[in-house]
Amino acid sequence: MKNIFLALVLTFIGFTVQAQETKNKNAKYDIEVNGNCEQCKKRIEKAAYGVIGVKLAEWHVDDHILHLILNEEKTSLASVTKAIAKVGHDTDETKASQEDYDNLHHCCKYERK
Repeated sequence: MKNIFLALVLTFIGFTVQAQETKNKNAKYDIEVNGNCEQCKKRIEKAAYGVIGVKLAEWHVDDHILHLILNEEKTSLASVTKAIAKVGHDTDETKASQEDYDNLHHCCKYERK
C-alpha cells in the first residue's frame, strides 16, 4: 500500500513540474513600431526601458523595427507595447490613443494605419 501511495505521489509531482511554464530570461523579439525620426527613437527606447525586465531596446529609424531582449520572468511583450503606445507610437499589437498620438511633436506624427 505504501508503494502504491508513493508511486502516485511521485507521478503527481512529475506532472506538476512538467506543467509549470518556464520563462525565458533573454527572450528576443522584433516588433514594428511606427515613428519618423531620432526624436521618436529616443522616446520609443525610453518607454521600453521604463518597463522593468527590458534588457535591450533598439529602434531603427529606417525600418521601424524595435529589437527587444527582455526577461519574461519580470515582464511581457504586451507590457512593453502598452508602454510604447502610451507615449504615442502604434505597434502591431497595441495602438496609441488619439490623445497620446496628438501629443507627439509635429515632426513625429507618422501616417496611422
